[in-house]
Amino acid sequence: MVQSSKAARSEVESSGQNTIPQLGFGTYRTGGYTCFNAVQHALEVGYRHIDTAMAYENEAAVGRAIEVSDVNRDDVFLTTKIKGYPELVEYDRLLEAAEGCLQRLGTDYIDLLLVHWWNPAADMESTLAAMDRLVEEGTVNNIGVSNFSVDQLRQAIRLSDSPIRTNQVKHHAYWQSDDVVKFCQERDITVTAYSPLAEGRLATDEQLAAIGDRYGKSAAQVAVRWLLQQENVVTIPKTVTPEHTRRNMDVFDFSLTEQEMAEVSNVEGPWWYRTNREGGELHQLRGALGAVVPDSAYNTVMSRIR
Repeated sequence: MVQSSKAARSEVESSGQNTIPQLGFGTYRTGGYTCFNAVQHALEVGYRHIDTAMAYENEAAVGRAIEVSDVNRDDVFLTTKIKGYPELVEYDRLLEAAEGCLQRLGTDYIDLLLVHWWNPAADMESTLAAMDRLVEEGTVNNIGVSNFSVDQLRQAIRLSDSPIRTNQVKHHAYWQSDDVVKFCQERDITVTAYSPLAEGRLATDEQLAAIGDRYGKSAAQVAVRWLLQQENVVTIPKTVTPEHTRRNMDVFDFSLTEQEMAEVSNVEGPWWYRTNREGGELHQLRGALGAVVPDSAYNTVMSRIR
């Protein structure tokens, strides 16, 4: 259930100890003073959901920004993620990794701890047993996963004693993770949509800009609003530009019609997105080569021509 309130404080209710602010602030590919200043400004203008990760190497900057802000720690929903390497998600190593996150963040607890990605060589039962222990000890309030397929998510649900609170996945108008979203909605699991603006590409989409003109909003604001109107979906746009930080939050004073929601769903993105999404040419090619070409090799090649 989505509860409407002011600005970034709208929340999604699902299983777990507390609600997730529906609009969060992402910190991917930022660090140092740039990250510190961005998070501090985000808190000043009303964001109460901050997302980071071990892999981002900015937890210390995020934690310090929260510490020196005028916002009480208990009013901030803080998410971080454990790297998905098999050696890091073993039972004892995961407990050590989580302790490292707490120390870098300078906090006694984490609101939401995720496994950043899954490697089939790891033991998911051991991983989730360690995460359950962190919940029992009170150092983690909620657990979840990131970049999990439906099959992986189904396995995690079966193995975890604690509710799987969210699956954080790439989900935006050009790249719609419909199967994962539907699966989560049916099970009252929140979807956290990262890269909601397709790394800035949706901010210049002419079709979204035309819809935004009807409300005095930008294409980027339409892209964010489209996500927020989906059941049990939260999103974490990332920017280091103060004006964009404010504008990304200014999306709770208008609503898209059903027709406009459909229009956004049907926008044609750049060729990379069109051909890679389900049913696209590269998606089909990847499926055909999957048995003989590892994902890592495929991704390396495709990243060079993207």
